[in-house]
Amino acid sequence: MMMISGTTTAAAAGTWTLGNRTVNRLGFGAMRLSGTGGMGRGDDRDPDASAAVVRRAVELGVNHVDTAGFYFSASGRANEIIRSALSPYPDGVTIVTKVGPGRDLVTGDWGDWLAPDRLRAHVEHNLETLGLDRIHVVNYRSNGRDDVPAAVAALAALRDEGLLGHVGLSNVGVDVLESARRVTDIVCVQNRHAPGYERSDSSDLLAVCGEHGIAFVPFFTIAGQSREGTAAEPYDAVRAVAAAHDATPAQVRIAWTLSLGEHVLAIPGTGDVGHLEQNVAAAALRLTEDDLAALATLPSE
Repeated sequence: MMMISGTTTAAAAGTWTLGNRTVNRLGFGAMRLSGTGGMGRGDDRDPDASAAVVRRAVELGVNHVDTAGFYFSASGRANEIIRSALSPYPDGVTIVTKVGPGRDLVTGDWGDWLAPDRLRAHVEHNLETLGLDRIHVVNYRSNGRDDVPAAVAALAALRDEGLLGHVGLSNVGVDVLESARRVTDIVCVQNRHAPGYERSDSSDLLAVCGEHGIAFVPFFTIAGQSREGTAAEPYDAVRAVAAAHDATPAQVRIAWTLSLGEHVLAIPGTGDVGHLEQNVAAAALRLTEDDLAALATLPSE
């Protein structure tokens, strides 16, 4: 198994400028901090143990933390775990959150997707639970509706008030990205993307993001077909590449993500320190052309 060394940190993946912030391309996703599912599904996790994971991530050079106010379970909330672990926040740590899914932030009940005029309340909730006066980036997660330009305009207005630094998007295609860019600058796009799971427009979206200096940030890269990451690696090709590098399948998936382009950022998430250290070690894993060719043959969902 590929093990972390004294010099292997997230910086081994290289850097990208996210808005006006320089981040290491290997970051951390917070969804599993509060539970195995992180969104009210699965088993709860000990918040203190999860806070230790966040602190260890920063020790290992992670300076891009992706979260959301709607990541919580009975045991705790991802934002508050991050706050307890890092506040006062170290210089250089970039916090990115997202809004859009209509979850009641008190009861946890899921409802309709947020209308643009309701986004302020969720941005303010993220500020409160993170203990920040300003969030570096806020992504609007679309649900395939036609209100993305209006939602982006609402976030841009909050940016102009100083509540956030930059606007990003999640779960969008090229056409929606272009419509949002006519409203304001977009610094990142988060879409589900993994070996064996690629949207039909992923190649076009990757190219457009690269052309305009927009970060492409895949999620569920490790989980693949299993959204919660609980299933064994389903693909022989991934296991074979992992064996060739004395690595884990998860490390291969992270390295594959980083190979997509210098504007691609990885945000693997975990609630376990050991898994975190393995994920960070993947920052130094370089796949060969033969490896990438083998992974390109995987069937897409």
